[in-house]
Amino acid sequence: MPVVWAPATDAHRVDTGVWCGVTIENDELPERAHVLLEACRGAGAPIEPARDHGLDALEAVHAPAFLAVLRTAHERWVADGHLADPGAPYAVAYWFPAVAGPHGGDPARPAATIRAELGRFAMDTMTPVGPGTWEGAKAASDAAATAADLVLGGAPAAYAVCRPPGHHAGPGFFGGSCYLNNAAVAAARLRRRGVDRVAIVDIDAHHGNGTQACWWDDPAVLYASLHVDPGAGWFPHTVGYADEVDASRTNCNLPLAPGTADEGWLGALEQLVAVVERFGPDAVVVSLGVDAAAEDPNSPLAVTQDGFAAAGRLLGQLDRPIVLVQEGGYVLGTLAGHTLAVLHGVEGAAGADGAG
Repeated sequence: MPVVWAPATDAHRVDTGVWCGVTIENDELPERAHVLLEACRGAGAPIEPARDHGLDALEAVHAPAFLAVLRTAHERWVADGHLADPGAPYAVAYWFPAVAGPHGGDPARPAATIRAELGRFAMDTMTPVGPGTWEGAKAASDAAATAADLVLGGAPAAYAVCRPPGHHAGPGFFGGSCYLNNAAVAAARLRRRGVDRVAIVDIDAHHGNGTQACWWDDPAVLYASLHVDPGAGWFPHTVGYADEVDASRTNCNLPLAPGTADEGWLGALEQLVAVVERFGPDAVVVSLGVDAAAEDPNSPLAVTQDGFAAAGRLLGQLDRPIVLVQEGGYVLGTLAGHTLAVLHGVEGAAGADGAG
């Protein structure tokens, strides 16, 4: 299986975030991608460079106004003097007019300062914008689009080492450590290049609210996710419930109780696979998060490496061209093992050649 890598993802490094008013260390760091890259290289996978897809690939899923603000946010943060006052190294919103609806003002009338304008698009304070965030996030999306191109060119499967992750980023918003939606970019690339129907299967521990928003009520793209129940207090809190069904019936959420382990998690995935089969896609995109692992503190799920391997086999049995895009997974000691378990499972079930 070819593995796509974009060295420029290293440009995004944000060491801290603000959670409940407290500054804490960030665990979404460049080291994640390097652990994955070296594991894939050690497994014998061919490493393919990501190609620049310009802004077109991003504008297929994101609003131009959002992209313009995200692209310039840190530069404006510096220009507004915020490195000195309040002395913060990263751009973080403090004013969120979007929650006020029409009382937040006309979106066509931007705020004069980035500390306020960023709040039109920010979903939380845990996803600051650093000096290299735009470059790194765009490189991750380029990796996803390149993996889609490899599948379009005949590869049965391709894996993109994407970080920062992307499934919480929507058409006009970002958060949850996600800035641009890599999986949605891959799906849009497939659609624009002639694939009639695409299924996005999200196995990350958290609901991909951004991906759901990107493809809501699109009859050509199915979004199917299993994730920890947001009603139990987990991100993204107000989105990801089972009753969120669009008019085209191409959205399927399976929330899971905290503590769900291999048996329950794989049972839910079997249900998703059945939904995908009924939809009949011509290609599949997988949001491959492994933060459902028992040892990962970012979720209360309890999946083992055997569970991830079984998940890969279930996904491979879909027997469609498949693009796998990295999402979560934050324990560096087990991240590669869990991810490779999924990739090997996909290859073993699909009969794809090579390693990875």
